[in-house]
Amino acid sequence: MAQTPAQTQPRTPAPTTTDAPRWSLAIHGGAGVIERAGLTPEQDGAYRASLNRALAAGAAVLESGGAALDAVQAAVQVMEDDPLFNAGRGAVFTAAGRNELDAAVMNGPDLTAGAVAGLTTTRHPIAAARAVMEQSPHVMLIGPGADAFAAQAGLEQVDPAFFFTERRWRGLIKALTEAGLPLPERPAAAPAPGAQAAVAPPLNEKKFGTVGAVALDSQGRLAAATSTGGMTAKRWGRVGDVPVIDAGTYASNRDGCAVSATGSGEYFIRSTVARDICRRTADGATVQTAAEAEIADVGSIGGDGGVIVMGLTGTPAFAMNTSGMYRGAVSSAAPAHVAIYADEP
Repeated sequence: MAQTPAQTQPRTPAPTTTDAPRWSLAIHGGAGVIERAGLTPEQDGAYRASLNRALAAGAAVLESGGAALDAVQAAVQVMEDDPLFNAGRGAVFTAAGRNELDAAVMNGPDLTAGAVAGLTTTRHPIAAARAVMEQSPHVMLIGPGADAFAAQAGLEQVDPAFFFTERRWRGLIKALTEAGLPLPERPAAAPAPGAQAAVAPPLNEKKFGTVGAVALDSQGRLAAATSTGGMTAKRWGRVGDVPVIDAGTYASNRDGCAVSATGSGEYFIRSTVARDICRRTADGATVQTAAEAEIADVGSIGGDGGVIVMGLTGTPAFAMNTSGMYRGAVSSAAPAHVAIYADEP
């Protein structure tokens, strides 16, 4: 897929000082066809406010001297609880009418990682991924076993109806109808039609609503975290790139980068996007150059999406080959800055 000049221009928010930050955080809330004409001013404002809340949660950890791992989890959990994003409470539905959630986390200093896929009852999938990393001998758990492990680890469990949103349900019905596939029964515990009122983009918005965060803390530690509800109307237990370490999530102090990706997961898996970006930085590329080169490679085989990358200097990078990506950054040297459209700095 050919890249246009607008798709390869730098995406890093301009810092307000030349001093290297003591800590730094970047987040994303999904990439795709996100255009000004497709969002009302109220919807635009709602997304920006939510991104700022996630930045504030992660920044509070880092400003107090906390670990990058704690900061990325805090930021992602805010977005998992926000129905605007395709993660946690705003997750899309499978063809069977279920919400199945994936997440991953990785710690840069020691390369430890944890991932989960197909969760249905754990409120914060990113917390479950971290529990896998810290409280089990494994890297990835899936399905009912992953939920059972999360419950055993003391993580909050909820009724699957907790994740139901009318917007996503309507999106499922529309997608299945267009594909000529059978429609599932509305979940019995779901709120009555019309009971939920929330600011939301049009149902025909094509975007990859994965959420993620990357951070550098004051001790020089890098971390990455990513969470998603996957694809609308996904079938057969499909799992995308998010919980696949090396594809959608990666962090390595040795390589000097942390990555969280959002996009067409099958292409990101085939391209091992996150790991390749860190290989490029290990070979001497800047995080921005590495991010843009990798997204160009993904585009060349037909993939769409974006990445956020954090380096050891605390300078974040954003790259995408889509018309928009919900994103933001904050550091000890620069105030919070959020953006949505591809042509925003």
